[in-house]
Amino acid sequence: MPQHAVVVGAGAGGLASAVELAVAGWHVTVVERGSEPGGKMHHRTVDGVGIDGGPTVFTMYWVFERLFQRAGANFSDRVALQRSNGIARHAWTDGSQLDLYSDIDRSSEAIAAFSDERNAEGFRDFSARGELVHSLLKDNFMATSKPSVLQLGYRLLRDGGLQSLTVAPHQTLWQALGKFFPDERLRQLYGRYATYVGSSPLLTPSTLMLIAHVEREGVWCVNGGMRALARAIADLGEERGVDFRFDSHVQRILVESGRAAGVELASGERLKADAVVFNGDAAAVGAGLLGQDATSATPSRPRAKRALSAITWCVRAKTSGFELDHHNVFFANNYTREFDQIFKHRAVTEEPTVYICAQDRVNGRLEASDRERLLLLVNAPADGDSVDWQPDDLLQIRQRALDVAAKGGCHIDFEEDDCVTTSPTDWNNRFPESGGALYGSASHGMMSSFTRPGAESKVKGLFFAGGSVHPGPGVPMATLSGSIAAQAVLKH
Repeated sequence: MPQHAVVVGAGAGGLASAVELAVAGWHVTVVERGSEPGGKMHHRTVDGVGIDGGPTVFTMYWVFERLFQRAGANFSDRVALQRSNGIARHAWTDGSQLDLYSDIDRSSEAIAAFSDERNAEGFRDFSARGELVHSLLKDNFMATSKPSVLQLGYRLLRDGGLQSLTVAPHQTLWQALGKFFPDERLRQLYGRYATYVGSSPLLTPSTLMLIAHVEREGVWCVNGGMRALARAIADLGEERGVDFRFDSHVQRILVESGRAAGVELASGERLKADAVVFNGDAAAVGAGLLGQDATSATPSRPRAKRALSAITWCVRAKTSGFELDHHNVFFANNYTREFDQIFKHRAVTEEPTVYICAQDRVNGRLEASDRERLLLLVNAPADGDSVDWQPDDLLQIRQRALDVAAKGGCHIDFEEDDCVTTSPTDWNNRFPESGGALYGSASHGMMSSFTRPGAESKVKGLFFAGGSVHPGPGVPMATLSGSIAAQAVLKH
């Protein structure tokens, strides 16, 4: 009789764990309190139309290609992708604008025209450094179980020699960017990579410059949105024998004789298991939301250590004055103030950076004939469990975001009924104990990568996957975490 694993949560990490364990011959049950797979990869319905309300950027193609290959399937046959010609379109409230591309030469020319040759040369040096950091960390850190500091140091010296010194976690991203870009607008642009892991560029390690290389390797648009990616992985799991139980809430992880032995549902039903993979915010386990018996698995997370949350607006709107690309970022002037406000004062700054995903636009084509689907996002403090985000406050923040976009040239018009808002309180309700943090703990300080929980918890038989654990947040990294968790299960 095959061994049985229960996976709690059908986000990217849980789905990957389920597929890997099923391929290895385990009986796998995925328990998800939502009505469909995906976790943060979800749609919000606006006037009867689905809009991606979570992750919108698809990168690191190799992660999904390898997952499907190990399951005996071809990823490209299951998920329809369109490769973006550009990475993103950027605009500032002073009227300047810059498009970046996967091609280094093309981006370098754009930066020279936008700023000057010195910054274009800095971009080339920055790109080379990011590629080197990525090559050293891809297999030595990202795609493997969490190493110790000494283990990682040995691997980097083994594979990179003295070049491994370029992996400089003692230096913040903001400090490193100052050495490449005299133009502060470019420091803003590349400093935004810190927000990909829910952090401040003033505090996060410079190793995050590797994200520049990840994006140059390719940014794709998923036909049907990121929700379609989740559905494809779930379908693969079902084909390999995974049982999915949606609309089922796990209220307790069962621990017997010091070992995870299954889960108890809100209905009272118990599912026995030889291993439990928890694909939620690991802090929920440490805080006792999955029962007191499992709290020793990992520490709870102090509020001050939480990563960024976000306020999002899914809208159907008409736009004018600015030709949106699929991915767009609108910057104001004082970027450092934005993060001081969030992490020190627990507030959204007066002129926030605004990300806009124009979901009906791919490579210059607008596929909507009337109103287009937009996701607008601004960074916010992860206080969704302690601050009651009032509708009037959210409306004021939305207006400030629209004003930043308008100063950058983009005017967005919509009816109130055509806007669905998600606040940190809503995110916390979806992911309890997170406070609305979308990335687990903030990656602040040179040791931050080593303080995230690994796949193996302190309770035998209980394993972690998802964006709150190693190797970190984001759909590709969470997917890797699921594969790493499955490997840990099989090892034990």
